[in-house]
Amino acid sequence: MANGNRTVLSEFILSGLTSDPQLRIPLFMLFLLIYMVTLLGNLLIVLIIRVSSQLHTPMYFFLSHLSFSDSCYSSSVTPKMLANFLLDKKTISYPECVAQFCVAATFGVVEYCLLAVMAYDRYVAICKPLLYIVCMPQRLCASLVTASYLASCLNTVVYTANVFSLTFCGPPEINHFYCDVPPLLKLSCSDPGLAQVLPAATMAVIMLVTVLTTLISYVYILPAILKIQSSGGRQKAFFTCSSHLMTVTLFYGTTMFIYLLPSSSFSMDQKKLVSVCYMILIPMLNPMIYSLRNKEVKDALWKVLVRERIG
Repeated sequence: MANGNRTVLSEFILSGLTSDPQLRIPLFMLFLLIYMVTLLGNLLIVLIIRVSSQLHTPMYFFLSHLSFSDSCYSSSVTPKMLANFLLDKKTISYPECVAQFCVAATFGVVEYCLLAVMAYDRYVAICKPLLYIVCMPQRLCASLVTASYLASCLNTVVYTANVFSLTFCGPPEINHFYCDVPPLLKLSCSDPGLAQVLPAATMAVIMLVTVLTTLISYVYILPAILKIQSSGGRQKAFFTCSSHLMTVTLFYGTTMFIYLLPSSSFSMDQKKLVSVCYMILIPMLNPMIYSLRNKEVKDALWKVLVRERIG
């Protein structure tokens, strides 16, 4: 569609991870394997928590939603990336780009919120164990998860409305493997001022609130763990918190690298690699972090397998 001397874009071209044709098939196989492990691991966590009565606690309720979010977050970009490894023309239509952007933005923020909620849950469980059932009733847990999704959807609406209200014109190539804000803004032929400031401001607020919630929770949690007299209780609390802290460090660290550090500090190829970490690798690693280091999850999985074998 022409607009003066410029052509308004109705589709984009994703540059992808590499332009080397010899790497396409090996990368396709690698990321297909990662995606299959991601879906299997996260859906297995959700299933185990659902069918195992001993895991019907607030911590595992939040973990099941984190696993669901991980599956959706990875699925927002991985299938299209896999398809583009096999195609010569790596196009994505305007509606597909909007949809991909919305899903990725929504579940990215859900991850932030859920990790903060899980930090608060650990604070109550370790610092106020006798009041845990009173302080974390089922209704409150459901409300916290609902609030996480609602806050994420609101942020996505603001983000999407600002970015896609711009007019995009040639050249049509997005220098990324999915529709992300910085490369999209480079294609804008209208003033991107508000589209740069407002989404960045909302994301900064979300990051600040969730990171502070997590940090403050652990300021109280760590001394409380050291005061636990039972070595078994101290070890259980330590492993539970270390799994959560590992996930927090990986996810917060990589996303802040992209969205908070100056864009001129790093090349686009470096940013693509970091994006692969938090959108594709971390969703695969989270089930391993929580299951391999968690005796309750392993015991529940074993019981489910034994029950299926007997049945």
